[in-house]
Amino acid sequence: MKQSKMLIPTLREIPADAEIKSHQLLLRAGFIRQNASGVYSFLPLAKRVLQKVEQIVREEMDATGAVELLMPALQQAELWQESGRWYTYGPELMRLHDRHNREFALGPTHEEVITSLIKDEVKSYKRLPLSLYQIQTKFRDEKRPRFGLLRGREFIMKDAYSFHSSRESLDEVYNEIFQAYSNIFSRCGLNFRAVIADSGSIGGKGTHEFMVLSDIGEDTIAYSDTSSYAANIEMAPVVASYERGNETEKELEKALTENQKTISEVSAFLNVSSEKCIKSLLFKVDEKPVLVLVRGDHEVNDIKLKNIFDAGIVELAEPEETLNILGCSIGSLGPVNAKGVEIIADHAVEAIVNGVCGANEEDYHYVNVNPGRDFSVTRYEDIRFIQEGDPSPDGEGNILFAKGIEVGHVFKLGTKYSEAMNAVYLDENGKTQPFIMGCYGIGISRTMASIAEQFNDEKGLIWPVAVAPFKIHIVAVNMKDEAQSSLAENLYDELKQTYDVLLDDRQERPGVKFADSDLIGLPVRITVGKKASDGIVEVKVRQTGEMFEVHTSELIGKVTDILSSL
Repeated sequence: MKQSKMLIPTLREIPADAEIKSHQLLLRAGFIRQNASGVYSFLPLAKRVLQKVEQIVREEMDATGAVELLMPALQQAELWQESGRWYTYGPELMRLHDRHNREFALGPTHEEVITSLIKDEVKSYKRLPLSLYQIQTKFRDEKRPRFGLLRGREFIMKDAYSFHSSRESLDEVYNEIFQAYSNIFSRCGLNFRAVIADSGSIGGKGTHEFMVLSDIGEDTIAYSDTSSYAANIEMAPVVASYERGNETEKELEKALTENQKTISEVSAFLNVSSEKCIKSLLFKVDEKPVLVLVRGDHEVNDIKLKNIFDAGIVELAEPEETLNILGCSIGSLGPVNAKGVEIIADHAVEAIVNGVCGANEEDYHYVNVNPGRDFSVTRYEDIRFIQEGDPSPDGEGNILFAKGIEVGHVFKLGTKYSEAMNAVYLDENGKTQPFIMGCYGIGISRTMASIAEQFNDEKGLIWPVAVAPFKIHIVAVNMKDEAQSSLAENLYDELKQTYDVLLDDRQERPGVKFADSDLIGLPVRITVGKKASDGIVEVKVRQTGEMFEVHTSELIGKVTDILSSL
């Protein structure tokens, strides 16, 4: 492709609203342009990268036996109502009406559509297992789109769905696709980890996320410093043990703590450690009020709370709701004499002796509080976030944290959707059974952004060979020079027989051409300059910065060696 025919609008300055490297560089290098908040146009270079990623995905998914199809992005509300997600998915679901006032959604995912399709078309166990996938634009009305392509309202995704007659069959396909995902992200050149995760609004039990390691990642990975254990911080169980001290229990007292609301304020005011304090938070669990207790130096993990209650929605009560239910502000909450609410506590709370908690009265706290004596707990559970230094859940080493960008997610859905939507087949005994399902997603556009986030330097992008929009960039220093333009054109014609080649044939200054070349970040640059008449060109490796003078008679061999080594 000739650069004079391409749309590659490069920028010299960093856009003011671009916070992270990938967003900055994809804008500056002319890969994307924003149309609205969280909505982008993919320009020709980006489209080529997306196609390379999609091809890798197709090859690996096809190798598992999955078959590609394409479903509508516009989905009937009735399907979502049938599954129950119309009411629980939240404001991220883009809803609309047609001219006949029928309700629709723009699909963020396709569990309902695929389940309805298979329900109508597959009737016998003899057709199972069956795996189908698509690559399609999805929609999600993010409250705060940010980081360019990493959190947008419109994005490209590969979603796959498998249907089974047994859990063993689901496990087998799940493992195959898990391996396919590992292959995909390895082929894309990414530094990633597969971690235990929460299924979120998709549902089901048993799921892994594929995380690209990055300091700007919005997810925290908890991993062992000595083993392969890794989990999203939301899902990492706490296996720390707590021993109740031998301290003699003291008489319960009420202390004036005027204007002291937070754990740090209260602990400093009363001169006690945060480990002695009980943090009390009122949650609504499917609208039921639940008072949740953790130690003062710990944080409530609402995902664990949701899973403990097998709840649809878990959210903190608003200040007004807290006042109506327990008669006090959030900063004065406590379990002593708390009426009308279930109380659930983390295991660490049970070991507290002579602790501190809110008195459910403005500007007062109780001191010398002892669980069991001064208040009752319905049950003790693991409901806190794991912390760095905690024992690893697999019993090997201690926990460290890293940041990650989620690029893939695999789920064992089980019968969540098939039962809700009455999607059944006839088994070998002629009895109806609900399909057992799995689902598997990859963010295609997010993967491209993650590659850009991991592969760059101060000059621009550095695309891995497998996903580079072009493998070779031929730069003719002066297209008005007959020797240079002729040699550049001849090399372009020759090399494009084997490789994707971009020829910079623009009438631009050399400095502009070189700066754009580094910014775009193709693996190999061939510069045709003053030695063109001698058949000598300069070859530069973008990744390492190495440069070689090569005679054109040896050029193809040299380029082949370089590309195969990257």
